[in-house]
Amino acid sequence: MSRIGNKPIEIPQGVEINVDSNNKVTVKGPLGTLSEQISKDITLQQEGNMLTVVRPTENKKHKSLHGLSRTLVANMVQGVTKGYEKKLELVGVGYRANKQGNKLVLSLGYSHPIEMIDPEGLNVEVPTQTEILVKGINKQLVGNYAAKIRDHRKPEPYKGKGVKYAGEYIRRKEGKTGK
Repeated sequence: MSRIGNKPIEIPQGVEINVDSNNKVTVKGPLGTLSEQISKDITLQQEGNMLTVVRPTENKKHKSLHGLSRTLVANMVQGVTKGYEKKLELVGVGYRANKQGNKLVLSLGYSHPIEMIDPEGLNVEVPTQTEILVKGINKQLVGNYAAKIRDHRKPEPYKGKGVKYAGEYIRRKEGKTGK
């Protein structure tokens, strides 16, 4: 029994969901349009403003696809209504971020600045020099781009310097002790 898969998805006002013959789900909302190909074994049933995901059998493959398909569609619905955002913080002396047009320029203690071009469909903001906001309607794109930014200088455990997610806890280690 998939608890996640059995949960119905509430469709907010102004959101339109279309499923074609190949099980390609297209969700249109106030913030944009998203589409995702889900498994042909899974069926979607819409009743009023509720959408339910149904699996054909109880075998293991169908059970796993059931929860996955429901979550993908629910994430698309939330993306076109509210959107997603990840907040990153830069910790360290001289670590800063700037925005130049559609480029994000990071100074992370290397001999050169790191320039990253914003992917299409994402909005990157730099409210202060030590904060970066990645916003978009596609949860996967937002998370991947935030992870790429973080990969340039992950937080280290001794001083806590690096690029970290807002609210992320960094386990600190004790340094060397003298004699």
